[in-house]
Amino acid sequence: MVRTIMIYTIRVVDWKTTMHERILKLDIGGRPIRWVSCEEGALLYCRNQVAWVAGEHELVLRGGRSRATGRRSILRINSIVATTAVDQSVDVWAGKTALTNSALFRRDEDTCLYCSETFSKASLTRDHVVPVSRGGTNTWENVVTACRACNQRKDDLLLEECAMALLATPYAPNAAEGLILNNRRILFDQMNFLKRRVGSNSRIQL
Repeated sequence: MVRTIMIYTIRVVDWKTTMHERILKLDIGGRPIRWVSCEEGALLYCRNQVAWVAGEHELVLRGGRSRATGRRSILRINSIVATTAVDQSVDVWAGKTALTNSALFRRDEDTCLYCSETFSKASLTRDHVVPVSRGGTNTWENVVTACRACNQRKDDLLLEECAMALLATPYAPNAAEGLILNNRRILFDQMNFLKRRVGSNSRIQL
């Protein structure tokens, strides 16, 4: 049986729109795991793997009509679903977020952390604070968003060698923030749920 822990309103959307939405999948303790498609969310319901739900929205899937009754089948999927199944997302359990340029630029709000100017993503680059050639690592704590001009100016120098300074300290997003950084179509209730779980060093507006 599915236990709803919040009062929610039903948001009816057509099939094409619904299939572009993502369901926020949690473990039974409420920790965010990953985004799943509506199809995967429907399977959780059909397999009785939903422990409880927490979203304020439902995505409504409409199927075919019964030959016997003429009634159309309807399946309502909550926007945030806690599952009883064991998830194999090891990196998520460890709190790791995949380092990609897209996620990096979103973490730094499309801003060069050297000159403080905001750029389009096509004009941004990944810069290693301690260059790889000098022993630096390709990790969240050692990379920042930089415009092409600042990246070229810094080259393979250390900050003290090129008289440049960082506007903010790079950090590794936790699992909740990683889910925000990797999805541009987040529903309002999903965003509120995740924002309450980001790290204290996050630059996401709370």
